[in-house]
Amino acid sequence: MALRRKFVAGNWKMNGSLAANGELVAGLASALAGFDAADVAVCAPALYLPQVAELVKGSKIAVGAQNASEYAGGAYTGEISCAMLKEFGVRYVVVGHSERRALFGETNAQVAAKFAAVLAAGLVPILCVGETLAERDANATEAVVAGQLDAVLALGADKLGGGVVAYEPVWAIGTGKTASTEQAQAVHAFIRARILAQSINVATAVRILYGGSVKANNAQALFACPDIDGGLVGGASLQAQEFAAICKAAA
Repeated sequence: MALRRKFVAGNWKMNGSLAANGELVAGLASALAGFDAADVAVCAPALYLPQVAELVKGSKIAVGAQNASEYAGGAYTGEISCAMLKEFGVRYVVVGHSERRALFGETNAQVAAKFAAVLAAGLVPILCVGETLAERDANATEAVVAGQLDAVLALGADKLGGGVVAYEPVWAIGTGKTASTEQAQAVHAFIRARILAQSINVATAVRILYGGSVKANNAQALFACPDIDGGLVGGASLQAQEFAAICKAAA
């Protein structure tokens, strides 16, 4: 299997302020000065993207958005298009986060449409997949993840190859619980095998991140798994030193 460059992205969710963002990014840039062993991005709330894009200049930290519209433009009040995000220095866009699916009713089909829109704009989508605790307890993890993944694979394996996949067990997001390395690796291996059925090249090259209470004290063990290529980090990405330590664990 080809060596894939590790990638760690921080998802700030609905957190931040002008002052707090400045302090956080300055601390992160300082802690990661000279670090080039993995790709790093921060996904900020939409209002703060211009500020964050300016703050990361001169560093190797990329900027990501937490959501985007599947529509290119028009009468969609409150939505933000991928082209608009691109104008403000965004490189990555998270699509299908479990909170978007659960709280805002995003379907697999809508997430696939967003994935396609992000690609069409020349940006990199980060596709989130994952099961709830009830689904895991019902032994439905693979069926749920397959359904979420297949909606995007239906666009073509080459399309999926233009993005990143993030496995986030819903029961481990913000709960302090973390999938064991064995649990996480098993689902990552399942995801890669499902992609492999369509394209060996894409399956070999695509990066699959783990998300779900990733912290400095568990990141190294998780990132050492053969099919885990980094992390999509929530709460810990709001602490500069903690997030920098997670990034360095990917080296």
